[in-house]
Formats: sequence, structure tokens, C-alpha cells
Amino acid sequence: MILIVRNIRVESHCEHHMVPIVGVAHVGYIPNKRVVGISKLARVVDIFGKRLQTQETMTAQIADTIERVLQPRGVAVVIDAAHECMSTRGIHKTEASTVTSRMLGLFKADPKTRAEFMNLIASGNASS
Repeated sequence: MILIVRNIRVESHCEHHMVPIVGVAHVGYIPNKRVVGISKLARVVDIFGKRLQTQETMTAQIADTIERVLQPRGVAVVIDAAHECMSTRGIHKTEASTVTSRMLGLFKADPKTRAEFMNLIASGNASS
């Protein structure tokens, strides 16, 4: 069983330009012995979103924390966010978004498990 919380709003600030990064995170894990309330997954996203950092670092920190605390069979985190450094200054590409991912455990080792996660977050139907 994969547990997924989709479309968790992410608000952070880029450490390079000190402008907002705003988007959504999709967090999934495959329980082993421990489970957590789904609101805690959103809370982990919020905690790391409060830091001045890169999106790549934030994605890894979220996944690594869930893996360390829950010790699940796998963790997957995908963040899709707009960087205001791209939209409000310089190049002015307002429709651009940046996608980062971190796959651990079964999501990294098993292409079918990873594909199932990616399909579920893309389809908008996580109950399939």
C-alpha cells in the first residue's frame, strides 16, 4: 500500500535571490511498522519550507526526515514550484515551474512502484 498526500502547498524562499518559491509537494510512503497521521506529512513540508534554501535541498530534507523517523519501505517526494526569480526579475518567465524529486527505498529500487506513484500524483486520482 502506498500512502500519498498530494498538492501540499509549499512556500519557501530561494537562498540565492531571497524571493519566494511557491508550489505544491506530493509526499508518499510505503509503511513498514510505523504510520503517521497524514497532517504530519504536511507539517514536515511546512517545517522545511520555512527555511532559506534551494528547492533541491528542501525536497531531499523532507524525504530524508520521513525515512529517518518512520523507517518505511519507501519514500517519494516531488515538488513542483514557481520561483519568483524567474517570474518577477530577469527573464520574466511567469509560466515556468521547477520540479524536483527524491525517491528512496522501493520508490528508488523498483521502477513499477515509482511509476505507480508518479501516475497517481499526475492523474489526480490517488484513490485508484
